[in-house]
Amino acid sequence: MWRYLAGMLAWVPAELEAQLQRDAGLTHFGYWVLAALSEAPRRSRRMSELAAMVHGSQSRLSHVVGKLERQGWVRRERTAEDGRGSVAVLTDAGYAKIAASAPGHVATVRSLIFEALTPEQVDQLEDISRALLERISDGPSHLP
Repeated sequence: MWRYLAGMLAWVPAELEAQLQRDAGLTHFGYWVLAALSEAPRRSRRMSELAAMVHGSQSRLSHVVGKLERQGWVRRERTAEDGRGSVAVLTDAGYAKIAASAPGHVATVRSLIFEALTPEQVDQLEDISRALLERISDGPSHLP
């Protein structure tokens, strides 16, 4: 079981990374950042909150947001509340990018995961994944 799980944990992300790079010019991490912002109120999140949501360090997130800024897909602003923190904001161009990239990503996920499983297996995989993530993160998982 462990070898199958470890293989899946290595293989699936590599396949998703390859598809996104090839079809959308995005890394999987960059896609997660855009997706998390697209689902946020006013398409913006504090950088610290965003880092936690996409399971990345603040330095990694800052680097990726810098790349996304240069593409015109994200901009950084000071927080309105205290002016000390930074907020990442998805631009209209960024929203268009995630909307255009999502169908290919979703098709790849469906092909790799959902088409290989019965509906009952999908439910079981969800329960198992949630239990493992809650154990690892010491609480309910926060996935975009």
